[in-house]
Amino acid sequence: MTEQIRILLVDDQELIRLGFRMVLEAEPDLVVIGEASDGHAAIAQSGALQPDVVLMDIRMPGLDGIAATEAIVRDHPGTRVLVLTTFDLDEYAFGAIRAGASGFLLKDAQRHEMISAVRAVHRGDAALSPRITRTLLDHVSARLPGPGPEPEGADVLESLTEREHDVFLAIARGLSNAEIGAELFVSESTVKTHVSRVLAKLGARDRIHAVILAHRLGLGEDAPAGD
Repeated sequence: MTEQIRILLVDDQELIRLGFRMVLEAEPDLVVIGEASDGHAAIAQSGALQPDVVLMDIRMPGLDGIAATEAIVRDHPGTRVLVLTTFDLDEYAFGAIRAGASGFLLKDAQRHEMISAVRAVHRGDAALSPRITRTLLDHVSARLPGPGPEPEGADVLESLTEREHDVFLAIARGLSNAEIGAELFVSESTVKTHVSRVLAKLGARDRIHAVILAHRLGLGEDAPAGD
């Protein structure tokens, strides 16, 4: 039997939660174990239910999704947070990334995009296409520390093997494991091994934070855009 991904839905609109539940629970490996309508309830439910993934709205009454994300990531490191956002307008979503969220899900996402995003975040991948990765970097660049590698960043890069460095650059461009494998002519399982080692050496929680670190270190800006 396939191991199920346990999901907590957080949104102040009941109909949105209902729609997401119907989509997610149609998949054999996805199960919604709880719902919350604000940040306070999200924190409480995360502690009580220990979900694998929290689907987190940002703009909610009471405690917003940014503060809730920060608390959940801090207190429950095994739980991943996937942010719900309108993206092109929602500046708060980038605050959630800094708070520890593992990816974005557009509120108008297609069914298959939502399912793929939940699965990607659960396995430690970034729920970001290259296009969204570029937009993310455009938005966060002004908020990151000054240009050029920081001393500890340079030390981290030196610890990477040549192949790991190639994988890091590919991650910085928002490529998936399959795309990295095709580009580097290695199997997807080999890519997964390299990605795990890169994240461990970087001290990055997941791929989205590796992307931000790469941008902070001045890497990836001139990489091919992709789509």
